[in-house]
Amino acid sequence: MNSDTNPRLDFFRSQIGNNITQSPSPLGQWLNGKLIEVQHGSMTVEITIRKDMTNPLGTLHGGAAAAIMDDLVGMMVFGLGREYAYTTVNLNCDFLNAARLGEVLIAHAYVIRAGKNVIHCEARITNTEGKIIAKCSTNMIQTGVKLPF
Repeated sequence: MNSDTNPRLDFFRSQIGNNITQSPSPLGQWLNGKLIEVQHGSMTVEITIRKDMTNPLGTLHGGAAAAIMDDLVGMMVFGLGREYAYTTVNLNCDFLNAARLGEVLIAHAYVIRAGKNVIHCEARITNTEGKIIAKCSTNMIQTGVKLPF
């Protein structure tokens, strides 16, 4: 299915403004981002940096930044409405600026190219002033797992 609407995308759209507590991803539930924008091939969340997301310097841990981007890309690809599940093949991250405990961040993921078996995506995390905290490019590959809807 490759349209601007499908049951998964419609569900995500119904959750705009809410924290992601119903994610099928336990990591996504832990991240607890708030859905800001949902489009076919694009998704944006807002995340506040908690203490359990920081490194010893009190800034966003690189692993947490990577998790934010990877989980958001996965959620966005799930929202494409494809018949089969996709999984991450690679995740190339750049960590460009520090973000501190309590800061509100905006994470945005978008599809660059959606092939039949591989979907190439990018994501970035910015602060509320638009400064890039981290960015990534990633490839998702189709699995043999059929999705229920």
